[in-house]
Amino acid sequence: MRHESPDSGADLRRHLPDGGTRPGHRLRFGSGAAGIERLEACLDGEGFSTHRHDTYAIGMTLRGVQTFRYRGEQRHCLPGDWHVLHPDEPHDGVAGTDEGFGYRIIYLDPALVQEALGGAPLPFVADPVIARRDADPALAAWLRDIDDPLDEAERLTLTLRVVRTLVRHSSARPGRRAPLALEALTRVRDLIADDPTTRHTLAEFEQVSGLDRWTVARQFREAFGTSPTRFRTMRQLDLARRLLRDGAPLAEAAQLAGFADQAHMSRMFKRAYGLTPAKWTAALA
Repeated sequence: MRHESPDSGADLRRHLPDGGTRPGHRLRFGSGAAGIERLEACLDGEGFSTHRHDTYAIGMTLRGVQTFRYRGEQRHCLPGDWHVLHPDEPHDGVAGTDEGFGYRIIYLDPALVQEALGGAPLPFVADPVIARRDADPALAAWLRDIDDPLDEAERLTLTLRVVRTLVRHSSARPGRRAPLALEALTRVRDLIADDPTTRHTLAEFEQVSGLDRWTVARQFREAFGTSPTRFRTMRQLDLARRLLRDGAPLAEAAQLAGFADQAHMSRMFKRAYGLTPAKWTAALA
């Protein structure tokens, strides 16, 4: 069982390398599970350029002031505050002071949110900063020991805890809508994910789903937070990141992940993660 300390921010801060004060960029991936990533980041100096990912991102600032532009406004996230980013929403990330900033974060696949909600609309949190007093204290426990492996039961528990926060702070208003063809859409999603290096045609999407192409395009975004094209690109980048972490040269990673060339991969990589592949790789702890 996971327990929470009275000051979760201070408790987590002790887990950052050198208390989170060593200069430079550092990214460290913890243990994850299918559809879940956990990351620790410390940034000093240059921050993340504008980017967007296709997952929910919910994290806690541990030191410094994290500032980011989101939906046309400049936001500020202080130590102990949480931030929630919706799939496919552009944002950047820079330090608000010379101290730099550090945080830990959970990336959650929207497909898991869909499963937890039973097909209900994806929650949308318009105000991305959740003050410490309004946060769910139990969430911090899932960030304290990010190297602890997640079994299937813990994967489901963590998902439900994040979904509860998303729903609680969602700005969406309940209303009636046509049900999503989730089973059919999942077949399209699986077709793409099984081999993201292959560019499938709209006719293939229609064939595997039994839906017309307009319905696929519209409902795929409603179900999974992004378009089929963007979903494929992000799965290519997942493959590229694994290759880079294993030491593959940039050009080789680009080729094996199905990009036209290294420059193409680098453009897509920076748009997704806010750093070039070279800077991202150098920052890995």
